[in-house]
Amino acid sequence: MTAPALILIAHGSPDPDWRRPLEALAERLRAEPTALRVELCYLTEPEGLLRAARRCLEAGVTHAEVVAALLSPGGRHVKEDIPAAVRQAAEALPEIRLELRPGALGDHPAVIEGLARAALDRG
Repeated sequence: MTAPALILIAHGSPDPDWRRPLEALAERLRAEPTALRVELCYLTEPEGLLRAARRCLEAGVTHAEVVAALLSPGGRHVKEDIPAAVRQAAEALPEIRLELRPGALGDHPAVIEGLARAALDRG
């Protein structure tokens, strides 16, 4: 059995500076020794999650965990838009099990700790 993939879903922006930290996060995760399949997609791209799920299937992965790569678990994107995108992708691709993690990545204690250290860093 193949390990689940990780699909990061963020809001999105055409500005490459906006995307840079998320792309760096995806690359960092891909560098993990577990060889975890990592996809990054954006709400602003039509069918972004569907394309990410298809790439997982093409790689032989039939289970993916979807993580909201946003700072806050509040708001419409986390509470409505992302769950709707997961439902739509799951209906379109029944061959893959998409599991939405609750909340948002930024609400994790380790992320809050990292942000606090970065805010205090005067370097």
